[in-house]
Amino acid sequence: MKKVTLLTGTALVLALSAPAFAQTEIAAGADATGISAINDRIIDVEDAVQDDFDRDADAERFGPADRRQGLFGSVALTYAGSTGNTDSQDFSLAGRVSHNQGPWAQSVGMLIEFGEDDRGNKDKEEVSAIYDGQYYFNDQFYAFLLGRFTVDGLANGTADYDGQPDSEIAEKLGDYARDGFIGVGPGYRVINNESTTWRVQAGIGYRYTQTGAQKSGWTFDENGNRVDVTDSSDSGVGYIVSSRLYHRFNDTVFITNDTDYLSSKDSDDVITNQFGVNFQMSDQLATRVSYTTEYQENRPIRTDNTLGVSVVYGF
Repeated sequence: MKKVTLLTGTALVLALSAPAFAQTEIAAGADATGISAINDRIIDVEDAVQDDFDRDADAERFGPADRRQGLFGSVALTYAGSTGNTDSQDFSLAGRVSHNQGPWAQSVGMLIEFGEDDRGNKDKEEVSAIYDGQYYFNDQFYAFLLGRFTVDGLANGTADYDGQPDSEIAEKLGDYARDGFIGVGPGYRVINNESTTWRVQAGIGYRYTQTGAQKSGWTFDENGNRVDVTDSSDSGVGYIVSSRLYHRFNDTVFITNDTDYLSSKDSDDVITNQFGVNFQMSDQLATRVSYTTEYQENRPIRTDNTLGVSVVYGF
């Protein structure tokens, strides 16, 4: 099959690209008048919309072509703390190191997040690490190794502040205090041409989970009474199946459908599906409409559905 170079061809670039956002300098006096705060939110919205388009572009859609070689990475840290009328803190540290050499592509990422709301109550305490590795045998066939481990310090039966309602504590007990998976398997590009790409991969691995109730040793029963939890964690063989589909109808419209299914014997099955339609009406105007479904077994409401609309107009 003809090799497709990543993001080449004028029509494909037009279909995948979104207009660039303009950057505006903020004048003196902007802080006191509240302009800076609003400008920061504008930037947040712009970044979120651009991320939506970038995810659909999918740098790995056509394989390893034009991939940066060697070792590279980045680290970012942010902290904001306030006192006075409100007492809050937010801290984030993120880093990623990648190494690409020939058929090998590897990436390691780390994220630390800590937050307190405007009343000084903890609302975020998470540490996550990820690994993503791929080895390409040719343009169509590859092997992958991926792993993730997340620790949520707030997933337990301890109140985060005085008088925290039992309903919030019950939600914390149902969250994962530890959640990890490592898996390996083959991947194959079933279709790989300029208008349609479809790749599938399936793997086997090891999954480990610990709920807040398992960590604390107790939970609430259906009547709101405290009951003991005897098992401390769940672990065992896990399976993951994924599909990535892209199809461009013409120079202005393309669709994507991304599906992931994670299963293991003792932990809840998780299924996610995101369908997106992208319109490039002109060089300045692009629109993306997406519908995301997230299913987790044994939750009170098992399925969450989200409709997303992103529009970018640049001039």
